[in-house]
Amino acid sequence: MATASLNPAMRLFDTLTRTDHDLRPIDGSTFRFYCCGPTVYGPAHIGNFRTFVLQDVLRRTLETGGTRTLHVRNITDVDDKTIRDSQSAGKSLKDFTNDWTEKFHEDCEKIGLLQPHIEPGAVDHIPQQIAMIATLVEKCHAYASDDGSVYFKIASFPSYGRLSHLEERELDLGKTQNTRSNSDEYEKDNLSDFVLWKGRKADDGDNFWLSPWGEGRPGWHLECSAMIQEYLGNSFDLHSGGVDLVFPHHENEIAQSECACGGGFAAHWFHITHLLVDGGKMSKSRGNLYTLGDLAALGYTAMEVRYVLIGAHYRKQLNFTLDSLSGAREALAKLAKGARQLAAKIEPGTRISVADFGPFQVAWDSLNHDLNTPAALGGIFTGLREAANMTGEEAASALAGFNRLLRALGITLPAEVVNDTIIIPDHVRALAEARWEARSMKKWQESDTLRDQLAEQGWFIKDGKDGYELESNA
Repeated sequence: MATASLNPAMRLFDTLTRTDHDLRPIDGSTFRFYCCGPTVYGPAHIGNFRTFVLQDVLRRTLETGGTRTLHVRNITDVDDKTIRDSQSAGKSLKDFTNDWTEKFHEDCEKIGLLQPHIEPGAVDHIPQQIAMIATLVEKCHAYASDDGSVYFKIASFPSYGRLSHLEERELDLGKTQNTRSNSDEYEKDNLSDFVLWKGRKADDGDNFWLSPWGEGRPGWHLECSAMIQEYLGNSFDLHSGGVDLVFPHHENEIAQSECACGGGFAAHWFHITHLLVDGGKMSKSRGNLYTLGDLAALGYTAMEVRYVLIGAHYRKQLNFTLDSLSGAREALAKLAKGARQLAAKIEPGTRISVADFGPFQVAWDSLNHDLNTPAALGGIFTGLREAANMTGEEAASALAGFNRLLRALGITLPAEVVNDTIIIPDHVRALAEARWEARSMKKWQESDTLRDQLAEQGWFIKDGKDGYELESNA
């Protein structure tokens, strides 16, 4: 892992305070963060992956700068949609969600996402959710209804709305005394007591669990709070998701978690803005809802998709077009050419310094200032031009900085099509084998460290189900 001096203080905008803050681990050791993961009832689309990719860049930037991380991302495998669609497909909930979870993992691998250190599923944490509801009922923050459902009483939590700044919106706060929402998802202006436990209904089929309030299942909002408590405790460093989750999902998480567990919950909130497709909202009815599989069928690679997704700042809307994918292909080819030209200036045995990023320092600084990915990409091209006349140790250090930047952005460059076979040095192969072994044994920190070492030497590793491939950046 890179030395801590490379990243003395990363700053990031906080949704709650609407100001930039330094990101430093609360415990002084490990930066612990939670990302709302997919609901596995179909393939993830590029809008989902914009959020996951930028969360991945955040983690990579922290780790490249020497900060140890603990990344938790959940799987929602029980909610209104998974139950509805599993029954339509004639499958058990478990088989249905397992199939889509596997597909999600395949897409994550294609687009270069690091595996979260912990990936809990909602169904596996039903006992923790029931226990949290029981605590909320005991503390008079929740109440049971006649149908066996349990609701959170918003009026019992005076600071409800501070994340989404409800005081700035035209909402009737008095409605919370008389209305309830039993749906997992609801309209953005529906301020109601929200459901924690949903009493069993005929439409649920066999998808129910026993609880003190009768047969039923947890509400969607509760799942994340219970899993956060299980793996990150009452206070942790950062919570992330798409901007559409600010209200009501994350607002509800804050309320139920702080009322049940105390603590400060998330010290920082990181939200990613929606993308547009061809200037409009992405939807099935418009025919512009793309998955990685859809784009692959049109001849575009997942890495080209990734390049486009990081091409706009996370707090600004990205307009995704097929032309932008063609532009990404051209940009990746230019980066690969620049890396080869820089590598050609380095003589065998040249000493490599990893003290800084050399001509790519501006790109690195951009990532550390509110995760400015478009400025970082521009800085990489500027750095390549500055490095054009470098030779020897200077060129070697510049290439090391270039490779670390690509590692932070999660970019793997396309291999040049040549007649000659690429020779993999023995020491590189040994590092790759050690890294594969660490990954197979789920030693994620060691695996990431070895991957960094390979990247610093100009090699990127691409994992498959049964092995790996090495690609040279030179």
